Amino acid sequence: MQFDYFLYKGVKFSPGSYSEELLQHVENEFQVLDDDVYIVTYPKSGTNWLIEILSLINRDADPMWCNNVLIWLRSPWIETKEGQLQLKDLSRPRVLTSHLPFHIFPKSFFTSKAKIIYVMRNPKDIFVSLFYFAKIICHYKDPESFEQYLEDFLQGSVLYNSWFDHVNGWMQMKDNSNFFIITYEELHQDLRGCILRICKFLGKELDDNKIDIIVKHSSFEAMKENKMSNYSLGTKEFIDHTKGSFMRKVMYSVGR
Repeated sequence: MQFDYFLYKGVKFSPGSYSEELLQHVENEFQVLDDDVYIVTYPKSGTNWLIEILSLINRDADPMWCNNVLIWLRSPWIETKEGQLQLKDLSRPRVLTSHLPFHIFPKSFFTSKAKIIYVMRNPKDIFVSLFYFAKIICHYKDPESFEQYLEDFLQGSVLYNSWFDHVNGWMQMKDNSNFFIITYEELHQDLRGCILRICKFLGKELDDNKIDIIVKHSSFEAMKENKMSNYSLGTKEFIDHTKGSFMRKVMYSVGR
């Protein structure tokens, strides 16, 4: 898509799914509930993977919800126009999603008992994933070229600005008991162990059999085959299926 991003408090947003009025509302008036859990990421860091995992954890490993409800309805983005409309249909405890930087996250979170799971990923892998993602998602500007997009990414001239600023901002929360950090690479290397750590953070006790079920149904292969999770049902207003697949081959860097 070809359009100009707009700025809200120095952060770039697309006019399609965002507005200054909505972002002001989310920052200043959105009501965070004490039993909310927020998945916060820079784009292409493993957001939908965490949605799938938390969907299974919250349903005691029953995959029926994941197999029958679209992933973006299970955990709406709080800063998008579409997400705000979907919020009213959620039951508690809510699992919500955001790419917002620390300085414009809902103020009510910081006086609540709600929890955040922050997912990080190697920025080299994010860049490559984001390059192909921006080609198919309609609220991203089309990359001119791989080289130009790399320059834009390094300068923070992309949607949601700089990965470095996003991570540095949220690391102010790293010592808070309601803030949990996990990496995309850890999820790949030890998915079961990561699920156990997430359960502990959420105060959720599940037996070994249920953990095994969550591991099975949150694998890349299972999500790719699940039409409720693979974005194959995404509308043409959101995704251009003719330009590529939402779920590409998994890629992650270790020790480099």
